[in-house]
Amino acid sequence: MQREQAQINITPLVDVMLVLLVIFMVAAPVLSRPIPLQLPQAGPVDVEPPPRPEPVLLRIDAAGGLTWNGAATSLQALPALFAAEVRKASDTPPMLQIDADGNSDYDTFAKVLAEANGAGLHEIGFVRRP
Repeated sequence: MQREQAQINITPLVDVMLVLLVIFMVAAPVLSRPIPLQLPQAGPVDVEPPPRPEPVLLRIDAAGGLTWNGAATSLQALPALFAAEVRKASDTPPMLQIDADGNSDYDTFAKVLAEANGAGLHEIGFVRRP
């Protein structure tokens, strides 16, 4: 008396997996989006760069309050402050250093970044506190 052995047919499974692989290979380049970056360019070695202006320290506390180089300010006053800094040093705008509290509101942080970018301050650093 012979017993039948149940075997699984994996040929359809392999066919489906190959079709999915081809679909993902075709769709993956369409889904990727380039990120615009401005990388530094190599310049002459013997040319000394101009002196950098002092960085601006902007602190965002947990309640959403802003401090500009130690003086309290508001979100509405930031565009004028950014524009004044850019006008002061038109050839090399200063670096904006943002010190955000870990519990600060992301909306305030995003608005500060948008205002800085709109004013022409593209060199932004983040202060990390332990």
